[in-house]
Amino acid sequence: MKLKSFWLSVSVFIIVIGSCAKSEAHEIPTPDGTGFAKSEGRAQSGNGGNASSRGGTSRNGASGRIRPRIPKLAEDKRGKGKRKKKKPDDIIVRGKKSAAVKSQKSKKRALSVTGEEQNDLKSSRFQGNKLSTENPIKGLQAAAALDIITERADDIPLLLGIMKQMGMDRVIDNHIPVHWKQRDLSWGRTCIIWLAYILSEGDHRKVSMREYIKNMRIILSDIMGQEIEELDFTDDRLGILLKKLSAREYWEKIEKALSERTIEAYALPKEIVRCDATTVSGYHQIVEGGLFQRGVSKDDPHRPQIKIMSGALDPLGMPLASDVVSGEKADDGLYRPLIRRMNEYLGNDDVIYVGDCKLSAFATRCYIKGIEKHYLCPLPMTGHTARQMGEWIRIGVMKEKQGMLNKVNNKKDDNEVQIAKGYELERSHSGEYDKKIVKWKERLVIVCSDSYAKAQNRGLEKRLANAIEKLYALTPPRGPGKRQITDESALKAAIAKILKHHKVEGLINCKYVKETERQVKYIGKGRGSANRPKKITERIRYQIAEVKRRDYRIRRLKERHGWKVFVTDVSPKRLSFGDVVKCYRKEYRVERIFNRLKSRLKAAPLYVKREDQIVGMNNLLTLGVRVLTLAENIVRRSLRKDRVKLKGLHPENPIKLADTPTSERLLKAFSKITLTIIKSGSSVKRHMTPLTDLQKEIVRRMGMNCSIYKDLEFEKSPSKLSEW
Repeated sequence: MKLKSFWLSVSVFIIVIGSCAKSEAHEIPTPDGTGFAKSEGRAQSGNGGNASSRGGTSRNGASGRIRPRIPKLAEDKRGKGKRKKKKPDDIIVRGKKSAAVKSQKSKKRALSVTGEEQNDLKSSRFQGNKLSTENPIKGLQAAAALDIITERADDIPLLLGIMKQMGMDRVIDNHIPVHWKQRDLSWGRTCIIWLAYILSEGDHRKVSMREYIKNMRIILSDIMGQEIEELDFTDDRLGILLKKLSAREYWEKIEKALSERTIEAYALPKEIVRCDATTVSGYHQIVEGGLFQRGVSKDDPHRPQIKIMSGALDPLGMPLASDVVSGEKADDGLYRPLIRRMNEYLGNDDVIYVGDCKLSAFATRCYIKGIEKHYLCPLPMTGHTARQMGEWIRIGVMKEKQGMLNKVNNKKDDNEVQIAKGYELERSHSGEYDKKIVKWKERLVIVCSDSYAKAQNRGLEKRLANAIEKLYALTPPRGPGKRQITDESALKAAIAKILKHHKVEGLINCKYVKETERQVKYIGKGRGSANRPKKITERIRYQIAEVKRRDYRIRRLKERHGWKVFVTDVSPKRLSFGDVVKCYRKEYRVERIFNRLKSRLKAAPLYVKREDQIVGMNNLLTLGVRVLTLAENIVRRSLRKDRVKLKGLHPENPIKLADTPTSERLLKAFSKITLTIIKSGSSVKRHMTPLTDLQKEIVRRMGMNCSIYKDLEFEKSPSKLSEW
């Protein structure tokens, strides 16, 4: 009996100690100055009730005496096991209110302090408790709310200024009809805002425009002088714009008006026009009669493509006209429609059309002479030209030995360097144009380019080395996995295939030998003897013995390298022999159009599906190339006139000077230019990032004023911020 009472006392003592250890107390100053709020003690038992509800011990201990409670820092239990779910406030446990209700009451009582005791409240919090940073005191006056709006301007005002100078928005508005129910923003302004985004961000997707307008509404509204909204740039509205740009009746008028205005306003030379074509691949489905078809491509021959034919004004490289056709069409038939349109844009000037060998089709040359223009292009090494080329080269080699060739020099590092040599011939042509017979004389300019000859020689040496290596590899030595050639005809066929593949037929001598290995075997089982029958087997293989270069033939072939033939109807007074060579060597200028379409403007792949939008998108992007080339030419011409250079365009080399900067480099200099608007009550303040000296110089060189940025600091329409 005594033992039972002893263990009962021990158990009661343990329960009392446990309840005291598990109880929590927070030291929070209270209005009565006691220093401690009511305890939130909760017994740790399975039913979740408190100690008093179980009838065990009181919250002050087992003996009923009031024991001093030491406040304990609240432990940060984040991440330690699963969080226990709190019971709803209205749950009653065994006729008593739950601990959550009591906890809320104690918190309300603890926080009911006056404003004078706020500092004491903050200082008395324990560092271990993560309490809310919100101000719990009622009646305190909060600071006035500030609305801060930031918009990145960067190069957008500059691009819009250039397009306004070109009159692009007015030209488009003059030739695209307006529906009486359409939105207030005109098609011309819609086009230049979209184009400014494409040139700045390199993203022609329609879906990205609404987010862009949302973050640029104030700047665009100030520049345009009218409210710009997201609904002006929905997918449907931009799709309608592309459809109108694809219509030939509108597009040709827009091209003509823009070309005439640009040439007249900026006094651009119009003596030489360069023509060429490129392909743009996409992930489109091939449809019979559609634009995207498979064809010859240098970019990605495994995907369907469209073909873009373009004519550029030299020396700018600014596109005058462009056509979009299906990807399987040949280039030969695309020159005449393009030249017809450009001839209307340029008027009656004496223009020279320069192109690659596909421009040299006789029908195209006859058409150019029929409209009384001129041409310059190389002849392809096919047909009649290929048959006569050997004789022309023979004459050239003979004249070179006699010192009778014309030489073309170019300056390089203040030295005269020979770049080509050659001679001229003349022949007569006649053809039919518009039911009339056209006759003219044509100059044959037969040229040997030094750089072209060196490139052909390097290619020949590389092909010879590869062919010799593969010929020796045909007959490896015997060994595991080394297949031997046992048929002479198979070896000859393999040698001929290698020589043909590397285009070195007749330039290499290959000798091979037949190796025969005899093996004697006894017939039957048993030991060998002189009288036993024998069987002789032969193993034959062919081995490459020697591969030699035919040096004489190789030397004769190298003498023919570097030769090409140009044809032109321009008189020698206007284009001399050297001028013909130098003029064609600048054909890369038209290639810059295609480079910008595919790099800066991301024309490949196209993110439009309908064919009218495909054509319209390419027409829109060529307008973007016009802007880039014109801005580049204006700055370069200004620097050349003043004989100065720009400093600071290259971040990797800040002291580097540039006298021929590209438009991409110029636009990149306009970054991190931000408009900040702070609204506090009825007052509104604006701040624009100040322009650097380099940025001011670029703006001035482009013929504009820095006010295109400074004016954004002044609010033109107070209603623009009404909804923010």
